[in-house]
Amino acid sequence: MQSASGLPWLIKCAGAAAALLLACGLATVRFGAALQQPTVTTRDGTIITLNRYLSEPVPDLVLVGSSVAWRLKENYFSRPRVRNLALAGGSPATSLGIIARQTSLPKIVLIETNVLTRLPDDALIAKFSGGARSEAPFLRPVRTAVAAYETWNHTPPDPAAARAVRDRLLSEPPSSFDNKVYLDRAVQQMNDEDPTVPTRVNVARMKELIDEIERRGSRAFLLEIPFAAEIEDSRMVNMSKAIVHAAFPDRGRWLPIDPPRGELRWADGVHLDERSALLVVRAIESALAGRDR
Repeated sequence: MQSASGLPWLIKCAGAAAALLLACGLATVRFGAALQQPTVTTRDGTIITLNRYLSEPVPDLVLVGSSVAWRLKENYFSRPRVRNLALAGGSPATSLGIIARQTSLPKIVLIETNVLTRLPDDALIAKFSGGARSEAPFLRPVRTAVAAYETWNHTPPDPAAARAVRDRLLSEPPSSFDNKVYLDRAVQQMNDEDPTVPTRVNVARMKELIDEIERRGSRAFLLEIPFAAEIEDSRMVNMSKAIVHAAFPDRGRWLPIDPPRGELRWADGVHLDERSALLVVRAIESALAGRDR
């Protein structure tokens, strides 16, 4: 009797599941081609960022790097068609590898070299390189539906709203936040860390990828974003700079920027606050003037 009484409930559950799969299937038909069948993983922010890059028109300017460059938001740039593919906790060689494997390339790629202690993520590069997806086919509608929602939910502001944000930030004075506790911790960590092995791996991969994209018509510039003075003097930063500059000695390869350092502030000596990030973006755009024609 219990088995018979539970049968209607089981039928209702099966019907609901079928309806959900049907709805997701329709989402696949509607959004699947544009969204490149993205994979939803624990690295949601990274997946959304890369999925958006593949699903939208190729931008003119792309920025790759670590969490240091991630702070340079797209709406801080006055020029249109900018994409920030910097990955928090990641390597610039990851996003650069994904860019290099696409059919069309951006005109300019800026490569932040501040933090090269994370190895390139080859699995992520393969996932976003146009090859077959490894997920089970019956999960694709679900992943597509989630990605469609996330892409809609992260729609960039219109130009007027972006301009209002920039004007507001510039009207504010530099932050008076006391970051000493966080700065001291960051300095200790950077003095303890030896970046030699991962930095050399990243540099070698970056050289190969830069040669590849420039053969295909892109231009690549290396970029150093200012740290707090205490961080600039740390062991990790000095060792990393020595390796990178030895690998790329041509000054024409670098994009020198000159933001007003007296106005820059960092939450922890490493990551710029919002106003400071905007000032650095303005310095980047000034340095790019005449070099992107």
